[in-house]
Amino acid sequence: MPLLLLDLDNTLLDRAGAFRVWGQEFLNSISAPYDDIDWLISVDADGLTDRWDLADAIRDRYQLRMSVVDLVEELHDGVVAHSRLDPLVACSLRIAKDAGWVPVVVTNGAVRQQEAKIRRTGLDRYVADWVISEAAGVSKPNPRIFALAAQSVRMRLRGAWMVGDSPEADIGGAAATGLPSVWLHRGRSWLDDRYAPTRQASGVIPAVAAVLAG
Repeated sequence: MPLLLLDLDNTLLDRAGAFRVWGQEFLNSISAPYDDIDWLISVDADGLTDRWDLADAIRDRYQLRMSVVDLVEELHDGVVAHSRLDPLVACSLRIAKDAGWVPVVVTNGAVRQQEAKIRRTGLDRYVADWVISEAAGVSKPNPRIFALAAQSVRMRLRGAWMVGDSPEADIGGAAATGLPSVWLHRGRSWLDDRYAPTRQASGVIPAVAAVLAG
């Protein structure tokens, strides 16, 4: 049985959409200008900005009396609360499992938030296991985290595929590990000449189809 390694944010779950919904609600709650959502999304940088730095930026911009700790909690809980599992994504995972693949989530991030997303959305019912960088002590693109994912389900990496949206963390990590990969381009062009994905797809559903066909 081959191993199917999958990124979480903006792959299995629409993290960008969840952040936008939370962000707009939060800005409304502090009476910020409606258009400030563009600033917030820009500073967030698709989740790459450290949560503490993002909280500091929000506090400074709006002169909030809320503590940084409370604001970080608000960020974590808000994104989790608005995360949803697309039924078609769940269906594609079920099809992959029926075809003999073993889906395992490999994600960077904090255990509390990432595991809450997986469990709250019901994603845990469709994957064999998950590895979160904070708990693993290593993050993508380090090949070690992919090895830990394989170990978590007592499998070898040979024959595995990686699916994700991050050029460096997911595709670079797969390349460093010697794995084929599918990049979710999300409307972007591939620019890195150090390595390249085996396939490109517009979303996780066609990505899983490409893996099964490949």
